[in-house]
Amino acid sequence: MSRFSTLIKSLLIILLASQAYAKETKNVTFTFKNADPVIFSHDVHLLKYNNNCKVCHNAIFNLKQHKRFTMADMEKSKSCGGCHSGMKAFSVAEEKDCVRCHKGKPRNISFKMKKATEVVFSHSLHIDKTKGKCKSCHNGKVITGSDKSVSMAEMEKGKTCGACHNGKGAFTVAGNCNRCHKGYQPREIVFPLKGITNAVFSHKFHLGMYQCSDCHTATFPYKAGVAHKTMGQMEQGQSCGACHNSKDAFSTSGECERCHGGFKPAPITFKNDGGEVKFNHAFHLNVYKCVDCHTKLFPFKAGVKKATMTDMEKGLSCGGCHNEGKDAFSVKANCEKCHKM
Repeated sequence: MSRFSTLIKSLLIILLASQAYAKETKNVTFTFKNADPVIFSHDVHLLKYNNNCKVCHNAIFNLKQHKRFTMADMEKSKSCGGCHSGMKAFSVAEEKDCVRCHKGKPRNISFKMKKATEVVFSHSLHIDKTKGKCKSCHNGKVITGSDKSVSMAEMEKGKTCGACHNGKGAFTVAGNCNRCHKGYQPREIVFPLKGITNAVFSHKFHLGMYQCSDCHTATFPYKAGVAHKTMGQMEQGQSCGACHNSKDAFSTSGECERCHGGFKPAPITFKNDGGEVKFNHAFHLNVYKCVDCHTKLFPFKAGVKKATMTDMEKGLSCGGCHNEGKDAFSVKANCEKCHKM
């Protein structure tokens, strides 16, 4: 091999090495959804540490793991916080040094909601209120850097916005929906039910008498998919029964048609060895009200354990009224009146 060929190969090796080095030492840009990017300069840091890559790789930054760290993580000496702790370099925890990495002004943040209007968080408004102190919120407790959404109920317990919006530091998140959800008009809620007409809850009607905070979130959480309460549970003061208790508003007991519009209870057929028994709701409603039977004697649901004739003779089920002829004919010795053979 000639000396010229050897020289050419050596130059190529140097050129390729320099290109690889240049590729590895370019600036790293960290982008954010609601703020200007943070630029990490390899040149600045390599100059400071005499081109010793091992100061950071892989001691602090593992090139095989592309993990994003929050500011809260950095304050615990992870990522940039390994050096930027106030000892080797300026601290990531110092309020005055935020602008050394984060250039430009923070932007508004939009939160899109299902079945509610968009919420826009104004950085400029809150920065004015906190007198430029970013760490009033970005302190690892109020804003942790997590992408997990927080419910209104969690805010009422002091999480995220609720840390300040608690009725002391600022207006409370409880019952002030339109202050963040601009133009929001709560819709009607339809509860589809089996064997009965749908129940329709009118927000508009109730807001004529009450405020959002009277119901949310102590009685009703701000989310769909919550387990529905039975009529029996409502009679014990849960769900709608918190107000519909015959004191604050009409009772959930025995006034079915006020929520279940147009409801006409159907006959119920019981099949057993003694012959079919048909219970006629229409006939009994000429004499009694729903509340006379429901839910003390009969719960408002299918699949309940049936009572035996012996149970009825002791005053259970139908025997609550069919009681030796006091209120109605006795369940004893009147089999043919109910059991059609």
